[in-house]
Amino acid sequence: MTLLPTAGDRRADPGVRAVTVLVIGAGQAGLSAGYHLTRRGYRSALDDPDADHSFVMLDAESAPGGAWQHRWESLRMATVNGIFDLPGFPKPPIDPNEPSRTAVPRYFAAYEQKMALPILRPVTVSAVTRADADPEGDLLVDSSAGRWRVRALINATGTWTNPVLPSYPGQGGFRGRQLHTRDYLDAGEFAGQRVAIVGGGISAIQQLEEISRVASVYWYTRREPVFRDGEFRPEMEGRAIIAKVTADAEAGNPTGSVVSYTGLPWLPYAVAARERGVLNRRPMFTAIEPDGVREADGSFTPVDVILWATGFRPDLRHLDPLGLRNSRGGIAVHGTEVVADPRIQLIGFGPSQSTVGANRAGREAVRRINARLG
Repeated sequence: MTLLPTAGDRRADPGVRAVTVLVIGAGQAGLSAGYHLTRRGYRSALDDPDADHSFVMLDAESAPGGAWQHRWESLRMATVNGIFDLPGFPKPPIDPNEPSRTAVPRYFAAYEQKMALPILRPVTVSAVTRADADPEGDLLVDSSAGRWRVRALINATGTWTNPVLPSYPGQGGFRGRQLHTRDYLDAGEFAGQRVAIVGGGISAIQQLEEISRVASVYWYTRREPVFRDGEFRPEMEGRAIIAKVTADAEAGNPTGSVVSYTGLPWLPYAVAARERGVLNRRPMFTAIEPDGVREADGSFTPVDVILWATGFRPDLRHLDPLGLRNSRGGIAVHGTEVVADPRIQLIGFGPSQSTVGANRAGREAVRRINARLG
């Protein structure tokens, strides 16, 4: 039987703070994990640094709300995908016309206060390494708030900080503006311009519909978009989709966007774009020139702006020193647990990227940690 060192033993390193569990990220998944750690009897390392079962949460944002506080202004609560209640604290009634960038952060802030979670912010994590060669030993977490020595790590960093930015010939010489979905604020900034929108996901369709009201738009995707007809049936189709994403994650395959599994729904903004005749997809351009793009057929289209609505990938760069990725660039998990290193739980990852999935993953990660640490 492995004897776990006491909190006192693990605090022998000068300048290193020791906690049992460290959570990186305080979005929906991270808050769920914090709740379940508290329910399991883990103490706040900020209130009781000498506790033998303690935890702390490090969040890179300067305020509660995770990525929601950065969403574009026109994304209203009526048009976002469902926001599920955080565990133990139902969200209050919210005006469907309120921007999600204010409504969701306000709910998260109230939750943090209600649950008294030990969150430090703004704190960025630069690297996670092994303290020694013992596979049952501690991990070291280097952050802007110093070094932490931990028995288990829950990673809930999401994807917002790791946007996908494709590379095309001539891109660096473009004289117009290039931006990613994460930089988009309001359609008004493109009034009267010619805008190339790249991407086949939900965000691309939303921004296409908005911008087309004030500007000339050209929509580019690598593949022909697949729109799904009929109403989505979560009790049947939802389970099948989750099963597919889970299979990919457990096989260590990099998981794709939600739309790659579900197809594009005919939501009101997609219908509006279709009815106004702006939902016209073009094959991807082959090159970017100083004043526009070279089309697949060899013709030239002048544009002032290229908006890359090309999605995000999980932000796991701080875990790279552990060598968890396989040859395909994926990290295999069993449930929430990393197969190559069971001290690490990934939540808000793979099948738990949805809000309801994030809640469940927080609970599952804490259950697995408890089972491992006894």
